[in-house]
Amino acid sequence: MSKHPDFHQFRPHPWHGLTVGENAPEVVNAYIELTPFDSVKYEIDKETGYLRVDRPQRFSSQPPTLYGFIPRTYCADRVGELSLTTDEGDLDPLDICVLSERPITRVELLVSCRVIGGLHMVDHGEADDKIVAVLENDTVWADARDIGDVPEVLIERLRHYFLTYKMVPGETTSNVQVDTIYGAAHAQKLVRAAMADYQEHFGK
Repeated sequence: MSKHPDFHQFRPHPWHGLTVGENAPEVVNAYIELTPFDSVKYEIDKETGYLRVDRPQRFSSQPPTLYGFIPRTYCADRVGELSLTTDEGDLDPLDICVLSERPITRVELLVSCRVIGGLHMVDHGEADDKIVAVLENDTVWADARDIGDVPEVLIERLRHYFLTYKMVPGETTSNVQVDTIYGAAHAQKLVRAAMADYQEHFGK
């Protein structure tokens, strides 16, 4: 066994053991659970920190971007207060969608990304916002600073995916609404709120 002073016997928990990033809320770390190539939905197991299979995707649609969460964030009261339609967070880490020009096909990655906006999603009455970010040092997205710098069709694909990915065959309505698309300033407020909610509930 290594005797190096920085050696860790166990890997850090992706939610609690990693950092949100030194330059949050403008630039954050994102732990990736899904790629645009996944036909199975993977989700972090909150107890162990390992990915588990949540469910196969019901339809042929796949996530349009990298998808995961921001470590050491939590969507509780402060996140709920920023919603216009509910006052409850979903009690999960803050979700994030990361645009990358080059295909990234692996999950369980930590990427640094710049927050440019988000989608306000409400799922069964709980705020379940999806932050939108671009991969840091990605030359194609180098000038993207706000949601308006992204082609509208990409945002519409994200919106459609989240409106439909939980529907079961035969359903014509969903318990999910995506009623607002917002820019970088509001997205950064949400990251701050989720960081504060995490501090209150987990004290780290």
